[in-house]
Amino acid sequence: MQPGDKVENFTLQNQDGKEVSLTDFKTKPVVLFFYPRADTPGCTIESCGFRDAFEKFQKQGIVVLGISRDTVKDQKKFKDKYDLPYDLLADPDMELINRYDLVKPKNMYGKLVKGVKRTTYLIGPDTGKGQRLLHIFDEVKPEGHAEEVLALLKAHAKK
Repeated sequence: MQPGDKVENFTLQNQDGKEVSLTDFKTKPVVLFFYPRADTPGCTIESCGFRDAFEKFQKQGIVVLGISRDTVKDQKKFKDKYDLPYDLLADPDMELINRYDLVKPKNMYGKLVKGVKRTTYLIGPDTGKGQRLLHIFDEVKPEGHAEEVLALLKAHAKK
């Protein structure tokens, strides 16, 4: 997927077992951030960064959605533990993760393993031609990532 491409709709369950579709937010920009595993150090830093900046996203009408291969139950536990104000979508069958080709070899303590690559997609509102991809962050560092996303959205809004 490249910036400018139409983003295909998807439906996953959130932390409460409620179905959430991309098209539910077609009038708003959407931040879709994929993280490897709920309640692990890097994912907690990244998720809490979005929590801490959430009010700024809300003021600009931007929807934030976190996605991992965790179960609905694990997403609920993670959301409650860190008081995350946005939906966490469960993709335990890795339907969307595989569609976005996010299972990559990673170096874990010197050993090569396959895992979900931390990646964020910015999706624009539907202006009559479908929801389009605005930007991909594919080398995400958890620290400061939410602010990095906000800065890019602000710059994009000025265009």
